[in-house]
Amino acid sequence: MRVVWLTEFGGPQVLVPGEAPDPVPGPGQALIEVAFANITFVETQFRASGAGPYKGELPMILGNGVGGVVTSIGPGVGGELVGRRVISSTGGSGGYAERAVVEAGGLVEVPEVLALDSAVALLADGRTATMLVRAAGLRSAELVLVEAAAGGVGTLLVQLARAAGARVVAAAGGPRKVQLARDLGADVVVDYRRPGWTEQVRDAVGGVDVVFDGVGGTIGRSAFQLLASGGRMLSYGLASGEWAGVCEEAAADRGVTLVQASRPTPVQTRALVERALAEAVAGRLRPVIGQRFPLDRAADAHAAMQSRATVGKTLLEVGR
Repeated sequence: MRVVWLTEFGGPQVLVPGEAPDPVPGPGQALIEVAFANITFVETQFRASGAGPYKGELPMILGNGVGGVVTSIGPGVGGELVGRRVISSTGGSGGYAERAVVEAGGLVEVPEVLALDSAVALLADGRTATMLVRAAGLRSAELVLVEAAAGGVGTLLVQLARAAGARVVAAAGGPRKVQLARDLGADVVVDYRRPGWTEQVRDAVGGVDVVFDGVGGTIGRSAFQLLASGGRMLSYGLASGEWAGVCEEAAADRGVTLVQASRPTPVQTRALVERALAEAVAGRLRPVIGQRFPLDRAADAHAAMQSRATVGKTLLEVGR
């Protein structure tokens, strides 16, 4: 089968198209004929340095999420799964490939009315956004600041916050991304690449009640300063390369709570994904698939994401 190998840690060029034997499902597993593979920013960071949540000996096949059709099953798995459209995590590797073996218990069936590419786009980012909104305990009419509002998670947070009745301040980098956030319904949009963006927010709304910090670094620290007393900050990403680094003492001094979303169990993870799919079916959540690349151009996909040239979700189109 066709795959993309991670040959060493480094620039996007270390992702090399190649071949590998077809995987065979073992006990409790299923084989998916992959149509789309999910790419997350964390994967680009792991590819660059080997740092992050994934493990494996090089060379390895990167990719932590796929969507496609179940074509065979291992012992102990019900045959009714064969032929079903599903999405699934792979456990950290094996996604950039035509076929992937996954644990059958982690499969999430895609509703008939939902396109498979949309479901894959919601697999990781929908789970994260749904978890964050739940952890924040959003209340109607609250002011919510979403960083990286044109990214995969950010575009979903904008929509979910609005659905919860909140007013949304969307912060993004560059005119194209700012316009996308505006199109998604954000009440106020600012470009955090331009000086004085925090002053723009203050002039427009004063302080904010909730910050969803997916960038970290200077932007995350600046967003923290916009929180009003009683506000909450949820840091979930470090697109800048570092966490915001706001300490509990600094938060307490300003009457702000740093909310840590607890790591979900496998059962909770599945429920979060199913919730995101249900929101999409109901029309309250639309994943923005900003760019697609064929499997053998995974390196180009990583380069685009690393250069901040992408909006929304980036997918690999695997099926021929």
